[in-house]
Amino acid sequence: MNYVISLLKEIVKKRKLIWDLAKADFHKRFVGSYFGVVWMFVQPIVTVLIYFLIFGPYGFKSSPPVPAPYVLWLVPGIVPWFFFSEALNTGTGCLQEYSYLVKKVVFPVEVLPIIKLLSCAMVHGFFVLIMLGLNLCYGWWPVLTWIQVGYYSFAASMLALAISYLTSSIHVFFKDMAQIVGISLQFGMWMVPIMYDEGMFTEKTPWLAVIFKLNPVYYIVAGYRDSMLTRNWFWERPMLSLYFWGVTAVLMLLGLKVFKRLRPHFSDVL
Repeated sequence: MNYVISLLKEIVKKRKLIWDLAKADFHKRFVGSYFGVVWMFVQPIVTVLIYFLIFGPYGFKSSPPVPAPYVLWLVPGIVPWFFFSEALNTGTGCLQEYSYLVKKVVFPVEVLPIIKLLSCAMVHGFFVLIMLGLNLCYGWWPVLTWIQVGYYSFAASMLALAISYLTSSIHVFFKDMAQIVGISLQFGMWMVPIMYDEGMFTEKTPWLAVIFKLNPVYYIVAGYRDSMLTRNWFWERPMLSLYFWGVTAVLMLLGLKVFKRLRPHFSDVL
């Protein structure tokens, strides 16, 4: 717990440095690219379009469990997943990428996953705006529950950061961790009801509803849809909220403990 408190103090103390490095990381992605920041949107939008054509009215004709067009139900599910998966992927390799900073004795290595998270959050902010604009285009006008998107974005950030502390510290010694994380995210995407309605499975096998909810990302995806479509508040899911934050807290403490234990050896290996 003392390590957590000292980390929070370090974040507050170095907040300007963290923010400057996060902005630099964001810009660095597109240096030398002809279309620059455009590529930030191309792949996710193409992915959404593919899933829309496959599962939407032109493919398997999946019906969302709410009276809304399929695309309005798909986007609030896939936008937080893009954020979570990108934050975890980039966070896993952050120590390797910034090895020149890790080798500096005075640099607070613990902030590197946070820098990557903030960089991904900037991209996520653009997609949230696109999601809101899409709802407006379909005639779904703003409601008060839309502000919850900020809360669920924070929840996704904490979960991704917690896991990143664990995976990034292991990745220094075990390079295959990046591939394991990538494969797990590909598999995990289908374990969350993003493209399909969970009712397809839970109606015949009700116990699968518990399996779905054991995945903490379920809480985030369901929360985005609650905010944008069903207009439910997060306190209407009290047990799921407690479970999510309990799991996230355990993962955060575990990740920080492993990070602290392995940190003295980072510079030697890198």
